Amino acid sequence: MDHIAAVEQQLVSERMRRKLDEVNTAAQAQLAPVQDHINFTLQQAYFKCAYECFDRTSKQEDISNCVEHCSVPVLNAQHHFEDEMTTFQERLNRSLTVCQDKFESAKLQQNKTGAVNEFESCVNQSIEDNMKALPHLVGRMKSSFNIGV
Repeated sequence: MDHIAAVEQQLVSERMRRKLDEVNTAAQAQLAPVQDHINFTLQQAYFKCAYECFDRTSKQEDISNCVEHCSVPVLNAQHHFEDEMTTFQERLNRSLTVCQDKFESAKLQQNKTGAVNEFESCVNQSIEDNMKALPHLVGRMKSSFNIGV
């Protein structure tokens, strides 16, 4: 009986991993324009700005301050992106933890077959809900970075 439970748990874990891979793939695809904006447009602007800071007549401290000032937009964008993604990941993790808790509770009640089905349904619903939120997240970031939508 323990062997069956272990196989069942492995199967459920594999299905969950595949679902999470789907979320990751979708997130990467939808977030690509935002990442491109940060990694190319803002980085390019930073390097152009920083290049203009180097003047033989300026003091080293003035050059350093100028370069630091140039880095502010790209650093702010990176922090904003990371904060948004952390929030998204935390929300997804919380919803999946709820599914896991329900699954563990159902297993304790000796309802193993129903527990697996309910767990998969819960995971699918959680992932679907988070996937629906992704375009809104991307839109919010595009808006805050002034990226044409």
